[in-house]
Amino acid sequence: MGFWSKFLKLDRRWVFLMIGLSVLIPLVARISMPTAVTPPVQNLFDAVDAIEPDGKPLMLAFDFAPDTEPELMPMATAILRHCFAKGIKVILYGGLYPQGAGMAQLALEEVTAEYDAESGIDYVFLGYVPGAGAVVLSMGEDIKGTFGRDYYGVRLDSLPMLNGVRNYDDIPLVVDISGSSVPILWVLYAGARYGQEVGVGTTAVSAAQYYPFLQTGQFAGMLGGLKGAAEYEKLNEDAGVRQIRKRASIGMGSQSIAHILMIALIVLGNIGYFVTVRKGRNA
Repeated sequence: MGFWSKFLKLDRRWVFLMIGLSVLIPLVARISMPTAVTPPVQNLFDAVDAIEPDGKPLMLAFDFAPDTEPELMPMATAILRHCFAKGIKVILYGGLYPQGAGMAQLALEEVTAEYDAESGIDYVFLGYVPGAGAVVLSMGEDIKGTFGRDYYGVRLDSLPMLNGVRNYDDIPLVVDISGSSVPILWVLYAGARYGQEVGVGTTAVSAAQYYPFLQTGQFAGMLGGLKGAAEYEKLNEDAGVRQIRKRASIGMGSQSIAHILMIALIVLGNIGYFVTVRKGRNA
């Protein structure tokens, strides 16, 4: 039996093992791949970077749940690191999903372990309030009146960071991290109604629906999928932002190597098929 015949009869368990190792080894060894930065990511990075240190705060909304955490959490942590490294104040909003507050808490725990950031001084954590679009509209009038207290139960009017912050007029940029159509609510209610500048981070499968909003300028920029998060980490690295673990860059290394292996197996499988068929005809 020739090589190609043996290859075509390869036990599928060996294929599963190779795919598993191609995913696991880059994760353990922290192998990353070269990353080219695309304009939507660069635009969002520039919009964040343009915010004055110790000035008006950026709002980061966590509109996602654990099912999309692997793609979206690296975006949130990359933006938080950028802000804390530069001294940009951040309002973390638990988002329009009940699970978003838990995601925001995880991001805070990861990033505040690296930076000396203090609640009420460097960031304010707003919890979940039901109402979806009504909450977005209400913040356009009065943020403190909408929430009253932060996630930890502290009155918002007692937090130094929110002195002089009333509504969207005092927030230069809102970045919504979401795996659903929620960012459109921010465009409609915060952007169109109040003129709020909005950026978005979304899963790769959802990114296509937001390109028209990018082209019209309704989004300041966009992070699409794990690659978008890896691009933001690359920009952070170029700017000298401290990043202990670049989760998206490592994930892209694992994903890329697994994809290369799958393509190679498909190509070899097709070659083997045509070679064996040709030999069978000539036999």
